[in-house]
Parts: sequence; C-alpha cells; structure tokens
Amino acid sequence: MKWLTLFTSLSLAGTAAYFSIIGLMTIFSGAALSIAFMASILEFGKVVSAAWLHYEWDRINNLVRAYFTTAVLVLMLITSMGIFGFLSKAHIDSSLTSDSYSLEASIVDKRLEGKQLQLDNLTGRLENLDYVLQTSKPEDRNYVNRVQTEERNEINESIDILVADIVKLNEQKMPIQKLQLEQEAELGPVKYIADMIYGEEAESYYDNAVRWVILTIIFVFDPLAIMLLIVSTAAFKRDR
Repeated sequence: MKWLTLFTSLSLAGTAAYFSIIGLMTIFSGAALSIAFMASILEFGKVVSAAWLHYEWDRINNLVRAYFTTAVLVLMLITSMGIFGFLSKAHIDSSLTSDSYSLEASIVDKRLEGKQLQLDNLTGRLENLDYVLQTSKPEDRNYVNRVQTEERNEINESIDILVADIVKLNEQKMPIQKLQLEQEAELGPVKYIADMIYGEEAESYYDNAVRWVILTIIFVFDPLAIMLLIVSTAAFKRDR
C-alpha cells in the first residue's frame, strides 16, 4: 500500500508540475525556457523538501522546521498559481475562439442583410413597374411594356446575381454555425455550473463560474500530492 501511495503522490505531483510549468511559461512568456527550467527545479525541490521535512521532523530544530514548512507552502502556492494560469489560458482561448466564430458569423450576416436589402429594392421596383403597367390605359399597355422591357431584363439579371450571392453566403455561414455549435457544446458544462450557482443571472457570471471550478481543482491537486507523499514517507519511516 505504501508503494501505491508513493506512486500516486508522485504521479499527482508530476502532473501538477507539468500544468504549473506550462502555466508559468504562459505568465512569463518573455523568458519561457528559463521559467521552465526554474519551475522544474522548484517542483523537484518541493517534493524532496516535503518528504525530508516529515522524515526528519523529530531531529531538526524549530527554525529549520519553520523555514522548510514555509518554503513548501510557498512552493505549493506557486504550483497552484501556475495551474491557475494554465487552466485560465485554456478557458480564454476557448472563449476567444467562440468570439472569433461569432464575429465571422456576424460579418456574413451583415453581408446577407445588404444583399437582401438590394433584393427587396429590386423586387419593389418590379412591383412598381407591374403597377404602372396594370394601371395604364389598355391602348397604352403595349407601349409601356416595350418601354419597361429593358429595365425589367436588367432587374431580373440583377436579381439572379443577388440570389446566387445570397446562396453562396449561406453556404459560407453553415460551417461557421457548425463550429459555433461545437464550441458552445464545449462551453456547455461551464454554463450549467453557472446556471446552478447564479440562476437567471448566470450569463453575466460565466467567467466567475470557471474561476470557481479552477480554484476547486487547485485546492485538491497539489495539496493532495504533498499529503500523500507525507503519508507514504510516514509508512516507510514506520517500517524502518
């Protein structure tokens, strides 16, 4: 059991270290490689310090205990900050992707609105020509029809072009809508959590809901790894 506990604690610590290092590299992107090296050494030092502190607790003085305890707690806080940065960036990237799809869709919608307005104007112009033709005197209808023929042909050609453009724009919009739906599906769990916590005002608090989820993960991630490491160290100490 002690070996399983040790393996579990090291697995958790390694996973937390990975997320933390990536998160710290994101926060300090100007010196990413240096931060990765420094954070890796600190993570290793934290695990060794926690194990050594528990193993040698009865043989060290209070000053050393206080220093190592403070150092481990601060390193756990740094790890948690890195994890928070990693998970926050993942959420921000997802939100930006969703906003990007929304922007693309809105641009297509604006173009569709413009094309539809032109189509409505041309259709209205055709209706006006029909009205003039229908209200003209019977003996003048042939003349009016001949006068309108060229304009009608131009309007019909323009309508055909506009209809083709509208079809193309709708075809462009369909993949964007599909991507939007997929992105909304990914953000769905967060929205459900926000709905559960904030009720009808959930839409204004999606980011807060994400923060609570991240903080919950952080609360049990690295601290659990350290506690399991201490427990496994205690088991080895008892056997010795």
